[in-house]
Amino acid sequence: MMKPARAKPPRRAVPKKPSNSGQKDPVGVYCRVRPLSPPDQECCIEVINETTVQLHPPDGCRVNRNGEFKETQYSFKQVFGTQVTQKDLFDVVAKPLVEDVIRGKNGLLFTYGVTGSGKTFTMTGSPGQGGLLPRCLHMIFNSISDFQAKRYVFKTDDKNGIEVQNEVDALLERQKRDAQPQLVTRTPLSRQRPEPEFADMINIEDSCKVEEIDEDSVYSVFVSYIEIYNNYIYDLLEEVPIDPIKPKPPQSKILREDQNHNMYVAGCTEVEVKSTEEAFDVFWKGQKRRRIANTQLNRESSRSHSVFMIKLAQAPLDADGDHVLQEKEQVTVSQLSLVDLAGSERTNRTKAEGSRLREAGNINQSLMTLRTCIEALRENQMCGTNKMVPYRDSKLTHLFKNYFDGEGKVRMIVCVNPKADDHEESLQVMRFAEMTQEVEVARPIDKQICGLTPGRRYRNLAFKDELTRRLEERGGPVNGEPEEQAVIEMLIQSFPPIPSCELLDSNDDQTLPRLIEALEKRRRIRQMMAEEFNKSVISFRAMLQDLNGVVAAKENIAQGRMTERERMIVSQKTEIERLEKKVKTLEYKIDILEKTTTIYEDEKRTLQQDLEAHQQKLQRQLSDKRRLEARLQGMVTENTMKWEKECERRVAAKQIEMQNKLWVKDEKLKQLKAIVTESKGDRPERPSREKDRDAKVPMRSISPSPVPNVPPVHSRHRRSRSAGAERWVDHKPTGSVETETVMQPHVPNAIKVSVASEKALAKCDKYMLTHQQLASDGEIETKLIKGDVFRTRGGGQSVQFTDIETLRQESPPGTSRKRRSSETNRPPQIENTDSEWTDVETRCSVAVEMKAGSNLGPGYQHHAIPKRRKP
Repeated sequence: MMKPARAKPPRRAVPKKPSNSGQKDPVGVYCRVRPLSPPDQECCIEVINETTVQLHPPDGCRVNRNGEFKETQYSFKQVFGTQVTQKDLFDVVAKPLVEDVIRGKNGLLFTYGVTGSGKTFTMTGSPGQGGLLPRCLHMIFNSISDFQAKRYVFKTDDKNGIEVQNEVDALLERQKRDAQPQLVTRTPLSRQRPEPEFADMINIEDSCKVEEIDEDSVYSVFVSYIEIYNNYIYDLLEEVPIDPIKPKPPQSKILREDQNHNMYVAGCTEVEVKSTEEAFDVFWKGQKRRRIANTQLNRESSRSHSVFMIKLAQAPLDADGDHVLQEKEQVTVSQLSLVDLAGSERTNRTKAEGSRLREAGNINQSLMTLRTCIEALRENQMCGTNKMVPYRDSKLTHLFKNYFDGEGKVRMIVCVNPKADDHEESLQVMRFAEMTQEVEVARPIDKQICGLTPGRRYRNLAFKDELTRRLEERGGPVNGEPEEQAVIEMLIQSFPPIPSCELLDSNDDQTLPRLIEALEKRRRIRQMMAEEFNKSVISFRAMLQDLNGVVAAKENIAQGRMTERERMIVSQKTEIERLEKKVKTLEYKIDILEKTTTIYEDEKRTLQQDLEAHQQKLQRQLSDKRRLEARLQGMVTENTMKWEKECERRVAAKQIEMQNKLWVKDEKLKQLKAIVTESKGDRPERPSREKDRDAKVPMRSISPSPVPNVPPVHSRHRRSRSAGAERWVDHKPTGSVETETVMQPHVPNAIKVSVASEKALAKCDKYMLTHQQLASDGEIETKLIKGDVFRTRGGGQSVQFTDIETLRQESPPGTSRKRRSSETNRPPQIENTDSEWTDVETRCSVAVEMKAGSNLGPGYQHHAIPKRRKP
């Protein structure tokens, strides 16, 4: 009859392993400096003190972008120099992790650094100098050696859990395993000497152990060894059948999550070990299968990340202290992961090609993913963000994500090589280590107490020893025979033998007397034994009474001590409650302060963002203003050059026009001179125009022949350009003196003001300022300062001065009006006539330039001084 299928119970949502989220510890980062090999190489790392190292650039190193290469210092939790031994490193870094593992807490220790920096030596060691891994194994087995469970009492399942079997199942399992070939051969208990190739590594003289260990529990150790090669996980302890015809490559493993949300390698081989030698033998077999290769920088370069996991299972004894408690919930499993990371390397230095190049790329990619996860954790903790940490981007980070989420302590040893060739790689390693120290990991809680009476193991052993001793003293059986039966047999043997009671003759008178004598002897012996027994009973009663008195006294003393202890416990509980209330009050205050800090940080972040936005806006406005100024400057320069060229062209055309007019005036003056000469009695013959032109052209400096675009030597003064079609603002101060000259500045359509005003400037296009001052000869000199009116961007008016005209009045010299003498007194008639007519010509030319009907004399001159700007 088939058994009905058992209904599968619904999966119970098991909460994640609790942790002290309020208490966090930073990741412990330590630095170890490898000795130089050879010692005469250039060194770029210097140990300053126990917590600080300094990196200085080697000779010939290229400088930074700013032209400098400063020496940098990096701080760690502790720095180990070149003279530090493996024991000193273990006592500081790994020993606390081993103590936590025995107390039921997880731990992660990994070495990080460039290739050839001593990571494998730090983790594994060398003959005579055992590394961290063998020392951890030695400390674990040295601490639990007296409390180990029998083999196969603890059994691993396929879901990262540990089951407990009774002694009968464990015995059957041992017989079954001994009958079949082992996948991973274990070290026999009879073998005392380990393998010679690693015997010196585990021969540790300075043995250490955990002092405070739970003596009422049993322990068992399981080890597993994997490697992560090209982002694939391989089991180094898996035995693959050798097929010479068609060999099979090793199969990669996958990562899974158990019911407690912990990551584990599915199908990984876990070997139960009972000694340091057996555990290291398993490790050494897996180490031989690890992938290593020869590169330019390291003869035995690790091409994969290796992970050696030590899993410690512990379960409490039952109430009698004799057997393991058969409850899976009481089993505590802790794990210590020792990770030897492959070194980061640069292909231009290792000269890697083919598969070596692919391996280096995967190694660098996994290390970069680890750095990215550390950066994301640091940003989430420092900035209060909830950025997703990319654990799944690499098998390395995905496997150990629980440790960074608060499942145990995390320690990192940064191994550096101080040689100058590794300076740039060491600089990147130091920066990553400095960033890792800022990441905090939640502190795991202590394991739960089972609630049974402590000390039950030793009480059970003491009871067995006392029972055995008493049975041996009484001469009774030690193997569990009843005590009463043994006493009866002893008494029967002590009585004399009974003689034969057979009567063959009625006259036999010897048999009965002998029987009576024997029975009498037995009676006497019985009486003696009864007396002895009574004496023994009396003495035993007295001894029991004395023992009861001692026990009662001890009970009284113990009761007094217990009362005192209870009082102490009550006082301690009261103190604990007070401290808990105080802690809660402080936690409440801390929460308020954290919320206030968060609010202030948010406001600060918002204000910073607003400030950055305003600064960016100002920068954009400033850049727009600069571009506009540059554009306007270009337009102004272009217009200035254009108008200067236009003005030069107009001035040249005007000069040509004036020269032509002067030429006509010269002709008229010559005719006037001829008329004046004819009105006198003696009229000289007027020379012909051709002769006069021939004679006067070289002498005429006032009116030269018109030459295009060439100004004359003595240019005639221009008239005022104030009279135009534009509207003018005639600004004449109240203190101006009216001159009685014939020529007066006249500006049509002008608004006359005594004080410049914006209202007047807004209605006009031109501006003229009248300024008067005394000249050096005592005469009044009037300056007309003219300019253009422009509108400003702000809605106002501005004036740009472009021209200055000077009006100056001079008295004629006494020698300018000479009387003409007779021809007889002045023989050089022609020269006097020429000089005299030259004076008349000058005076007439000035008079012709003035307006007709002017009251000004010939001594008034009109000067125009244009103000030119530089392009």
